[in-house]
Amino acid sequence: MGKKLLEVRDLKTHLFTRRGVIKAVDGVSFSVDKNETLGLVGESGCGKTITCLSILKLLPNPVGQIVGGKIIFDNVDLLSKSEKEMRKIRGRRISMILQDPMTSLDPLFTIGEQIAEPIRSHQNLERTNLRKKIIEMLKLVKISAPEARIKEYPFQMSGGMRQRIVGAIALSCQPDLLIADEPTTALDVTIQAQFMRLLKEIQQEFNMAMIMITHDFGIVAKVCDRVAVMYSGKIVESAGVRDLFNHPLHPYTKALMGALPKMEEDMEKLTTIDGQPPDLGHLPPGCNFAARCPEVKEICRCDSPILSEINDGHVVSCLRVQ
Repeated sequence: MGKKLLEVRDLKTHLFTRRGVIKAVDGVSFSVDKNETLGLVGESGCGKTITCLSILKLLPNPVGQIVGGKIIFDNVDLLSKSEKEMRKIRGRRISMILQDPMTSLDPLFTIGEQIAEPIRSHQNLERTNLRKKIIEMLKLVKISAPEARIKEYPFQMSGGMRQRIVGAIALSCQPDLLIADEPTTALDVTIQAQFMRLLKEIQQEFNMAMIMITHDFGIVAKVCDRVAVMYSGKIVESAGVRDLFNHPLHPYTKALMGALPKMEEDMEKLTTIDGQPPDLGHLPPGCNFAARCPEVKEICRCDSPILSEINDGHVVSCLRVQ
């Protein structure tokens, strides 16, 4: 793809709770090139969002702590940065679109005021130029009548428009890396497609890298260049999108794809993954997926697999294929 913009190495993020230590992110490694889109896929609770919040150092304090690893962004380790230095990076060089647009927007402030906030923090614009910039961002995300919309409040917008406003806030300073945390969850199917198409167009216009957090393989197929599959705080498989769809190797990846409805097949019942993910505070010995794996062997319950490269750029953590 090109030069690496972000490289996460053996990241470990733990949550220190009353019932013990939760290994929310347990040795995660991946990279994102400039202008590339990486899909981060997995069930709810597998560590996708915590991984990305760790990149921004926005973990709940003092519960969430990064206890190991490195986060190299543009050749600089973000873990060595102070909170003051991180404030200059957040919103300016790395931005994040959160999952629920209604909870991301403050109901007490107008749309214009909320888009203006990151611009004021990172760009020294006069009042007239600031207003022009806000209108420009609203036009960028295809909001009609932007001159009138800047005076309106979030409750006056539809779900699709609120999601576009959140996108405008994240993109207002033209970041190098955009993290999108399931940005289409609250949208209907038609609006989902429009928003993803818009996001891809903006990415190409800004030459921006993107991490797309999702559980929807349809989105992965449309917008991502590579995909990393997460399970119980670890990456279990990573490959180019086409390679992963054509040759999934990990049983968990196969199970996720098997659970997708197929339009060309007459299916009375969807395939499910039996069981529940393990308790991250009390992980079992061996492979974390062993208790739910249809292809489990005795060795899987004893030995922990490591990520190994099987083909060029295709890595998997499974004792069956190593």
